[in-house]
Amino acid sequence: MSPLPYTPVVRAGPWLIVSGQVGLRGGALVPGGVRAEAEQALTNLAALLAGNGAAMGDVVKTTVFMTDIADFADMNEVYASAFGNHFPARSAVAVAALPMGACFEVEAWAYRPEPLAG
Repeated sequence: MSPLPYTPVVRAGPWLIVSGQVGLRGGALVPGGVRAEAEQALTNLAALLAGNGAAMGDVVKTTVFMTDIADFADMNEVYASAFGNHFPARSAVAVAALPMGACFEVEAWAYRPEPLAG
């Protein structure tokens, strides 16, 4: 259980809402700046989705937070690689700071209807 007062992913009917993910691996921020952090954060997002019966292809909306909008092109390249030919709606905003000194964070909404009872 997380010591922080939030849940990493919540199901609300057919929706999975994933809290903001930063580039943490083994409890520490990965080194390497926005590209490395974005890759790890998106890997973390995919793992949370998979643990709840969904995949990146089920994501319909993301919000990306960066501490430097000048990193947009690098972030966008990593983001495109993570989603492939699937393009969810996205907002990208620059913020003054992120948790743990991160330079990238992503949150997502995925649509994954529960199987019908048969």
